[in-house]
Amino acid sequence: MKRSSGRPGPPAPLVIESSVVEGPPAEGALLLRLSGTLDALGAAEWSDALRTHLEQADRAGLRPVLDMGHVQLGGAAVLRTLSETARARTGRPDLIIVRARPGVREAVHLARLDGVRLYATLDEALREPARAASQAEDLPVWHSQIADPLRPSYEDLHKEVRALRARVRTAPVIGMAQGTLMARYGLPDSASAFRVLREASQRFNVPLRVLVSAVVVARAPEGGVWFPGRRPLPVPPLRTLVRGSRDPRCRRQMIDAVLHEALALGRAPAGYVQLVDPAVNALMLETHHGCDERFLDHLVRGRAEGSADAAARARGRPVTVPDVAGEPLLSDEVRRALLVTGARALHTVPVVSPAGFCTGVITLLWTVPGHRATAARAEALGLLAADTAAWLSWYHRSVLLDALEHLHRTLAERRVS
Repeated sequence: MKRSSGRPGPPAPLVIESSVVEGPPAEGALLLRLSGTLDALGAAEWSDALRTHLEQADRAGLRPVLDMGHVQLGGAAVLRTLSETARARTGRPDLIIVRARPGVREAVHLARLDGVRLYATLDEALREPARAASQAEDLPVWHSQIADPLRPSYEDLHKEVRALRARVRTAPVIGMAQGTLMARYGLPDSASAFRVLREASQRFNVPLRVLVSAVVVARAPEGGVWFPGRRPLPVPPLRTLVRGSRDPRCRRQMIDAVLHEALALGRAPAGYVQLVDPAVNALMLETHHGCDERFLDHLVRGRAEGSADAAARARGRPVTVPDVAGEPLLSDEVRRALLVTGARALHTVPVVSPAGFCTGVITLLWTVPGHRATAARAEALGLLAADTAAWLSWYHRSVLLDALEHLHRTLAERRVS
């Protein structure tokens, strides 16, 4: 294309080409190849075109796979369109996106859109277990097939309340960390301590909640280095978690990968991951998929007593509940919360550190009572938990300690000057 005066020509129009991918293991997939430019002006038009293709796929019983390898720009426009599309498809098969550009992948990943799955390549997406292809037939009861015009408002309200409750649980630990830094480095006020904590959190991509907990529980520094003699540690050999472009230094990415792998291994429609916050010695919800908002609210409240999660953490071994309704291990409150989310059976695997401490749990939920993980799947989930424990130990001893030492060095230098 010729260009005049050094200016680029008009953006290429967005095009969607569809084709059916037949034969195992990708039977029943509709491949939508997207190419061209997507920006804020064209997002509405693309949304309408995409909706038409998806409706055709649903009528034909095909599972949609979006190949976005040749889509330019994106960012907020893509995220907004995918969010609206995923909401409109509640109760239908998930959208599979392959070959998305980094900006699109990051936006979708950070938004944690329910009903959207990301894969690096088309082959990887088409090798998804048969569970994914039959997910529409095994939908849990919380995925209503009847459209509710107020549902987005309800969901937004639930999420806001859940976020507020999570902050209420975290606020005391933040206050303790602020007080620790004020006393240790002579800071004038809590706002100064918070600014330094936030800067270190952003610099090392460590969640603020995780960083302040480490400040509270770590022994006080002595001298100019908080952890003298510490050397860089290599990433441990992981069998399942380090695949594709996963960055072991990115905590959110790795924890989401843990849940993704667990759901695939257990062929479960829903599940969640909780990790122990050492400052409060309690399980904290980290990521989830397919769970009812009311059940998530129950988890955020931190009421683990009488649950399979608490039992697995205390015993240090997996706990299987084949019948939620009649399981004596569960308290009435936990049972009601699980039944609300559509769970009739569950399997919880503890994440046990190399030192023998339980640092979290991975829980899978099924909608059919009597479900039990096979011996092979239980073993695979155990290996995943071991990988998770090894990675988490490395992360705490590497990335998290780097952030703490940076925090100490920064405040010590300010105090001297």
